[in-house]
Amino acid sequence: QVQLVESGGGSVQAGGSLKLSCAFSGFTFSDYSLAWFRQVPGKEREGVAVIVRAGIVSYARSVQGRFTISGDDTKNTLYLQMDSLKPEDTAMYTCAARSVKKNFNLAMWLGQRFNANEYSAWGQGTQVTVSS
Repeated sequence: QVQLVESGGGSVQAGGSLKLSCAFSGFTFSDYSLAWFRQVPGKEREGVAVIVRAGIVSYARSVQGRFTISGDDTKNTLYLQMDSLKPEDTAMYTCAARSVKKNFNLAMWLGQRFNANEYSAWGQGTQVTVSS
């Protein structure tokens, strides 16, 4: 069974850093695309960062240059390093996963990379609060 569990959230001041972790099980990293989403009450879920087995990563424009997504298949863990945090980064952060073909279509993947409906497995989330 595919499972994901986030950790590492907390409260920091603007300009600070946090590193989130997502421990996963039930699948092989190389066969999946893993992503971080975030959501605040009253707003739609927003894709933050995503990575695929080929090593390709993509970020939302709002976090480009500040966040870094990475994975360690030997530890079965996905990471999100968040630097230069801003109050608008405050949200519940959740990791998600979906399977990809060995020889997947990159263009199609890019077009759906932040489509939450494409992700079949989700964690419970970890809260990140950034104060000004």
